[in-house]
Amino acid sequence: MTGELTRWESESDGESLLKSLERDEIFELLSEGFCRQCKSLLQTRIHSLVNLSEREIRVKSNNGDGSRFLSRERQEGRFDSSSWRRGSNSHSQSSNNSSSDGRDNEEEQNEHIRVSQVVREKQFVHIERINGRPTNVLQGLELHKAVFNAEEQRKIVECVYDFQTMGQRGQLRERTYSEPRKWMRGKGRVTIQFGCCYNYAVDRNGNPPGIVRDEEVDPLPSLFKKMIKRMVRWHVLPPSCIPNSCIVNIYEEGDCIPPHIDHHDFVRPFCTVSFLTECNILFGSNLKILNPGEFGGPVSIPLPVGSVLVLNGNGADIAKHCVPAVPAKRISITFRKMDDSKMPYRFLLDPELDGIKPLDYSLANHQRAHYNDKSTRREYEPVRTRSNNSFVIEKDDFPPLGSSRAAMNGLRVSKDRSRQRKF
Repeated sequence: MTGELTRWESESDGESLLKSLERDEIFELLSEGFCRQCKSLLQTRIHSLVNLSEREIRVKSNNGDGSRFLSRERQEGRFDSSSWRRGSNSHSQSSNNSSSDGRDNEEEQNEHIRVSQVVREKQFVHIERINGRPTNVLQGLELHKAVFNAEEQRKIVECVYDFQTMGQRGQLRERTYSEPRKWMRGKGRVTIQFGCCYNYAVDRNGNPPGIVRDEEVDPLPSLFKKMIKRMVRWHVLPPSCIPNSCIVNIYEEGDCIPPHIDHHDFVRPFCTVSFLTECNILFGSNLKILNPGEFGGPVSIPLPVGSVLVLNGNGADIAKHCVPAVPAKRISITFRKMDDSKMPYRFLLDPELDGIKPLDYSLANHQRAHYNDKSTRREYEPVRTRSNNSFVIEKDDFPPLGSSRAAMNGLRVSKDRSRQRKF
């Protein structure tokens, strides 16, 4: 009995000690003696556990019994059994039993089919005279459509809204979340930064534009790392330039991004993924500001939802780009790799993003030929979209969700909504 009491008192003291420590102090305590990669992995897992716990508490407080939380986590588990979890890096584990191998082969086949359905536009041309010489200022731009389907878009958008709610409640690090006051049209979009803190202008501490090396933000969320793996595996981004940071932009109607060239603290290429509403992005070496939120430029490129725009070469370094005032609520996630010499001082490399390998294109081309066969086309028919509507709900799709979801109440969908499947 005395031994049990002593153990109970010891556990109680340990719990009190942990409660008295800050998160960074707990991390330092648990990671003592670890290598850099193990420290990074531990930090990611702690962050994921904290977010999971906070989301469970938040949903339970709204729902009473937390049934919505359980249902949602089951949905996320279903994603994990699909091509989402296929990172094919050096840390992945393979199954040893035949039934699991069969499932893996089927998933890999389905992934190749999805890859074969991605539409890739790479021949962007606009000639301007730069230093007296005719130059294609769009060289290096690529637009990859249908990289993320409607179900995946919904999951990503909901994740973004969850982080917005956490930011509003002060549950993220100070420089991770920013929601400035909207003092004029086009000004005041919400931003969420992961991996590094980036200054658009000189801040109150006198730090110049660029990565602030002595500031820390929250690490890349697990879902965003799955997006990165998808883009590298599907030949959207090269394995030589795997992103380790990102910035989320949450636009309300009328919000915009003025003309700029991305800072060279980030290496090329980088990319932007679009959600909720299709909008145009303008390119040109000399973009004009016409009115608040209104810009003029020689080239306008539509960005469909679920698409990835890759910026490289002249398209990243000579042509400026901007997003005029958006017609409706929109979310974009820009993924970038930091220059090694500009990384935050305490930044740790993430082993989950190490050694990601692209899919074998020959297998994807084989699946494309298989898909084009009329006898099999029905089985793998992709989600249909309409050019005049960036997010159309068909009978097999569903709309994205928000935090309080009030912002989504104005979303108009097709009359097929009554037939929308339920989860």
